[in-house]
Order: sequence, then C-alpha cells, then structure tokens
Amino acid sequence: MIAALNSTVSALRSFVTKLGVTADNIANVNTDGFKKGRATLHEDHNGAVRVEISRDTLPGLHYDAVENNEVVEKETSNVDLAEEIPDLMLTKRAYQANLKTLEAQDEMLGSLLDIVG
Repeated sequence: MIAALNSTVSALRSFVTKLGVTADNIANVNTDGFKKGRATLHEDHNGAVRVEISRDTLPGLHYDAVENNEVVEKETSNVDLAEEIPDLMLTKRAYQANLKTLEAQDEMLGSLLDIVG
C-alpha cells in the first residue's frame, strides 16, 4: 500500500511540474522568439511517475518589424493556445483524479489502522 502512495505522490508532483510548464507557455504566447516547453510523463521502473521537460524547436511565424528605422525579421513564439488550453484542462483533471486516489488510500489506511489498533 505504501508503494501505491509513493506512485500517487510522484504523479501529483509530476502534474504540478507539467502545469508549470503549460503556464509558462501560456504566459509567453506573445513573446517573440519564445520556444514552448513540453513536459512528458514517464513511468519509472518502480511505478513512480517522472517528468521530462524539453523545448520544442519548431519555429514560430516570421514577420518584418521596424526598429531604429530599419526593417528586421522577427519570429513569434511557437505556442499555440489551441493546444495549450486543452492540455491544461486534461492535466488539471488528471491531478484531481490522483488527488482523489490519495484521499481514498488515506481513508483505507486509516480504517486498517483502526481495525488493527
């Protein structure tokens, strides 16, 4: 039962990290040249969840801007809110599900201790 608690807690931590990466992406949607982050969740050999963060190197859109009376080419961020918002909602629901699992495990462990004690 303790291993299940460890797996659930590691999943909760991983989802918090994933939410942070998504929040960073959304906050920088209008930052020129920003490359979005990707948080990928993996199951460890002992059942724990670990998160791997990487940068998406796909370019954003290019446009011409005027700076100091010169035309310079700039690149927008490669963040797409049509991807980020659904991912945010999915991560939120997965976090909530793991939280409910933790609460159920806590109740079962409490009941077990009441029976034994």
